[in-house]
Amino acid sequence: MASSGKKKTTMAKLMRESRLRERRLDKQARKDARKLASEGHPGAPDEPLTDAPIESAPESAEQAPPVPAIQTVPDA
Repeated sequence: MASSGKKKTTMAKLMRESRLRERRLDKQARKDARKLASEGHPGAPDEPLTDAPIESAPESAEQAPPVPAIQTVPDA
């Protein structure tokens, strides 16, 4: 029986399938990581906070008032 020399699937389809497999693996890895994190820390949130605002230190009475960014010079 002779084999067909013609390709059965296109490169585009092969690439789509490989991207799909990668996405599924990534999703499973994230799922496993969340599961492990929740087992280790029962009160911790499921997702890590990545976009949390950075809080500045409270101002104390010892700090000097801020200096204005633009200073005018009188004409002489």
